[in-house]
Amino acid sequence: MEHGILLSGADNIDFMIHGVFKYSFFGHEVWITTTHVCVLIVMLIIIGFAIAANRCMAKAREVPEGFQNVVELIVEKLDAMVDTPMGKAAPKFYNYIGTIFIFILVSNISGLLGLRPPTADYGVTLPLGVLTFILIHYNQFKYQKPKEIWEGMCSPLPPWLPIWLPINLISEIAVPISLSLRLFANVLSGTVMMALIYGLLGVIATAWPAALHVYFDLFSGAIQTYVFCMLTMTYIANARGDA
Repeated sequence: MEHGILLSGADNIDFMIHGVFKYSFFGHEVWITTTHVCVLIVMLIIIGFAIAANRCMAKAREVPEGFQNVVELIVEKLDAMVDTPMGKAAPKFYNYIGTIFIFILVSNISGLLGLRPPTADYGVTLPLGVLTFILIHYNQFKYQKPKEIWEGMCSPLPPWLPIWLPINLISEIAVPISLSLRLFANVLSGTVMMALIYGLLGVIATAWPAALHVYFDLFSGAIQTYVFCMLTMTYIANARGDA
């Protein structure tokens, strides 16, 4: 496996994950890839921002200015995004939705920094979908009675005629797969497009691909982040019912 973190701008087209180094774990060869490194970089960026925000808010002024303005604006916008679909349950999900929103957004736009977006790896998006799946059914079993769950699984037919049960079970299992694949495929497609441009055009791909980076990494990345979080909140809100 070759080494490297940045998308290649050389003669060869390069949009694959590369091994950075390997080690032996209980007799098995394990690779640390560009995805692991880029996830670590994204985490360090987020942690650094969080530490700076925490120190800033510890000395917060009544009339905000500078960095305090930025922090308060981010928190207000994220909380407002959660309020509408989650209703009165919104305060319980501010932290979780805010965390995955920031992580996915920074991961999606990390291509602007020359990194391979971690969300272009299904090994990153699938756990996010599984987390949503767990939250959905945790809230469903917590706030709905077994009879209500059974009726929902048999819908649209009466509960004594569970013909639709297998189909509804498949649709439930498909939730984390569809969530993770949607995010993964959209980010990966942008990564592949940029890799093709750099690989096929070589030296001609100078300066002007920045406009494409703005679309694929920033615009499309922000949309996919919003879609993932909105679907997560909608599914959880439906699972909670009127709770």
